[in-house]
Amino acid sequence: MVVIRLTRTGAKKRPFYHLVVVDSRAARDSGSYIERLGYFNPIARGAEARLNIDQERITHWISKGAQPSERAAALIKEAKAGAAFVEKKQLKREAQKTNKAKAAAQKLEADAKAEADAAAEAETKAEAE
Repeated sequence: MVVIRLTRTGAKKRPFYHLVVVDSRAARDSGSYIERLGYFNPIARGAEARLNIDQERITHWISKGAQPSERAAALIKEAKAGAAFVEKKQLKREAQKTNKAKAAAQKLEADAKAEADAAAEAETKAEAE
């Protein structure tokens, strides 16, 4: 049976895990895996990435019958939620940019109309005199 699970690397008291596809009979840290799908850094600080997973390959392996471990399943779910959150945030930014662009265009139109009205008013004043 093929499973998706974490394999531990990193120094003592500084864990770092790779998310791998492996035969279920293999030892956790044997190094013999079929494919590496991403990584998980539980002690990430600052700008370091905490979780990086190739969702496309995860979907591929699950469709082939690979079973994720409990922790791997939780990380996959977290990555999907994070991706959805990022996508939603990007859509919101694009909408804000579009709204700002529309507002700027409306302001330009209003300014142009005000100038045209002012010019027409000045012209009518000049004709009246």
